[in-house]
Amino acid sequence: MTLKELFAPYGLSAPPLGVRGLTLDSREVEEGFVFVAAPGVPLPHRKPLDGHDFIGEALRRGAIAVVGERDLALPVPYLKVADSRQALAELARRFYGEPDRKLALFGVTGSKGKTTTGFLLHHLLEKAALLSTAGLAFGEKRRPPFGHFTTPEAHRVYAFLREAADRGLGQAVLEVSSHALALKRVEGLAFRIGVFVSFYPDDHLDLHGTPEAYFQAKALLVERSELAVLSTGLPHLDRLRQRPHLLFGPGGEVWAEGLRETERGLAFTLHTPWGRGEAFLPVLGAYNLENALAASAAALAFGLPLERVLSRLASFPGVPGRMEVVWEKPFRVVIDFAHTGKSLEAALKTLRRTAQGRLLLVVGAAGERDPRRREDIGRVAARLADKTFFTEEDHRTEPLEAILEALAEAARREGGVFELVPDREEAILRAVLEAEEGDTVLLAGKGHETTLERGQQALPWDERAVALSALRRRFPEGEG
Repeated sequence: MTLKELFAPYGLSAPPLGVRGLTLDSREVEEGFVFVAAPGVPLPHRKPLDGHDFIGEALRRGAIAVVGERDLALPVPYLKVADSRQALAELARRFYGEPDRKLALFGVTGSKGKTTTGFLLHHLLEKAALLSTAGLAFGEKRRPPFGHFTTPEAHRVYAFLREAADRGLGQAVLEVSSHALALKRVEGLAFRIGVFVSFYPDDHLDLHGTPEAYFQAKALLVERSELAVLSTGLPHLDRLRQRPHLLFGPGGEVWAEGLRETERGLAFTLHTPWGRGEAFLPVLGAYNLENALAASAAALAFGLPLERVLSRLASFPGVPGRMEVVWEKPFRVVIDFAHTGKSLEAALKTLRRTAQGRLLLVVGAAGERDPRRREDIGRVAARLADKTFFTEEDHRTEPLEAILEALAEAARREGGVFELVPDREEAILRAVLEAEEGDTVLLAGKGHETTLERGQQALPWDERAVALSALRRRFPEGEG
């Protein structure tokens, strides 16, 4: 596509130069790119960056045009818009040839459960694409995720959809965060089915400000969906039910009976408007029942037969970094993404039900995120783990010492047993060396993530590999 074609809807005359890509990150600009300058997101803990301050860098890197919100005179075509993020989504959709028109889109939102529900739904659909916190998939072909974003910026979303369409896939499942909806990363997309799994009003208030604003951001997915699949446990359900909908959970059209937790997973009777059947999901954690109901409801509403849904549930391989057991004997080592007080509480309670010995925990709290999370994590760790190793978890530009002290202070008030081990690799090794037969070691907070953010650096990270390295030091002869 040429720059002239790309800018035509905006009435801006531009030369017919070939456009090679779009971005709002000046570090990604290459020769032939369009740079979109967007104001940064204001957060309580830091002054936001502003893309307009990086236009010079973008031009030096080869940008052939710039989009922004200020009155500027530049040596390249400049498109002034009222909202740069809105413009990025519109330009990306045009640049990638409106790939969403060729796909049935499934959006999954919720304070907790988005990733597992998204992976489950992708598994049920089989020949679909998946955009998720824990990775990308095109059918069976998997790829690492786009950094730490649940939902990446709009140009990456549309590039992902273009690839899915070009691969001949008919459906795409997208995790859709409240950030993505509020910051217009999925602007322009219409969803065949939108799934709203859960809502915790005290999450992400650093961005949204109030629980109501947070809820309204998530509710945008329902407004943009032909059919909404809704948990009966959601607040303001009467507002959401103004759209065509299907309810799951107690009192809904899709519900479970007779849940039985086993060492291998969850067994239950699935009731639906399309019939009932015995279901088995090979994952740990009773809370995953809600995710199974959500994914099953969406798949059935899309037209999948009940028998296929039941069969595919039983063959679900799990989610990387979500209650992933990486070592079994003489003690168990589990990796989980739990990085809030609520998710950590659910993980620890789940493991306690099958733990034969102590629960040892390695956990931290992210920098440049709502500081109230630190108190929640510290309090939960003290109450539910026998011993905790507080360590780093993407402290970014915040002082790690201050984060660790906040965790420690919360744990002290609860009378918890803990150590402060700033280096995460060292903390994991310490926990593994201390574990005894029958114990369970939970490595929480990083899960599937492939980087560890220290200061301005994003260092390569593989929690599973670090855990296995520690285990090899403990058992050089091999065990487990």
